[in-house]
Amino acid sequence: MIRAHLFVTGRVQGVFFRANTVDKSKELGLTGWVKNLSDGRVEAVFEGPKETVEEMIEWCKHGPEGAEVYDIVVEYSDATGEFKDFFRR
Repeated sequence: MIRAHLFVTGRVQGVFFRANTVDKSKELGLTGWVKNLSDGRVEAVFEGPKETVEEMIEWCKHGPEGAEVYDIVVEYSDATGEFKDFFRR
């Protein structure tokens, strides 16, 4: 199990990026959270099996229809197991 902490830059607010991230993460069985930042980026934490977390990161590279992702910064660490579900902050 791994943890990925992401910062997504681009046109990612106002395009349902967070809502779709929640739906996709729950579909994949991941835990963690996603939130908008005041600087226009989206921040997220995903925990789960490495392959599944990587699949979610790949999805984040394009996001939902209407999003324009310019950059993603990912920091990896061991999963903490602190989350029971995936949610918006």
